[in-house]
Amino acid sequence: MPNIIKNLMPLCLMLSIPISNIIYCLLNNANRGTHSLVTDLDQSVPFLKIFILPYLLWYFFIFGTLSYFCFKNKRIYYRTLIAINLGLLISYAIYFFFQTNVPRPDLVGNDFLTMLIAFVYNNDQPYNAFPSIHVLLSFLMIKAINKYPGKNYYNVCTVYTIAILIILATQFIKQHVILDLLFSMVLGGLIFDLVFHINLERLGSWLRRQYQWLNVRKRSANGIDELKSPSKQLGVRY
Repeated sequence: MPNIIKNLMPLCLMLSIPISNIIYCLLNNANRGTHSLVTDLDQSVPFLKIFILPYLLWYFFIFGTLSYFCFKNKRIYYRTLIAINLGLLISYAIYFFFQTNVPRPDLVGNDFLTMLIAFVYNNDQPYNAFPSIHVLLSFLMIKAINKYPGKNYYNVCTVYTIAILIILATQFIKQHVILDLLFSMVLGGLIFDLVFHINLERLGSWLRRQYQWLNVRKRSANGIDELKSPSKQLGVRY
């Protein structure tokens, strides 16, 4: 319990992900026109209902993996969370300027898996596809576990297995096309490497110095204004 309380504030930073999802919802439409990235290869990808299960597992996977890093290694946690939020913002910008659509199959049957897919289809319009946020964040989890100093056979296999199943699921339940998948992994790799190569401590120190310098200039400017004021010079009181 004390460990949970100690990490409560860092864990709350994960709320930035669902909060930014508001932007996703606002952009998830065809109001700005859409483009199709469907290729012949996409036409040959089968529709497999069973993959709705790992697709829905994504939510627990992302927050569970981030929580694990929060307790085990704060550096990995904070930088991965920064990479996630940066990736989300870039994705939203792309959705705004280059909206795509993904054709979906007609659902047949009333079995449990079909109902789950229908639930996803009804609550997530076939837009905001390039890049895939499911693929982007899952790939970032793979990058993070590779960077984690305490990685072992079990945590690596767990993260890799779930992440790969989720990435495949985006194809097999027809939520994304292949180009969405490929671009998401390239984008995720670039963002992750950028965030982990930046010296955040030095950047934070530089920003603090700039802030202090601006405060000094502001105080100096206020002091000069007071000296120039006629009332100050004449000792007039109001």
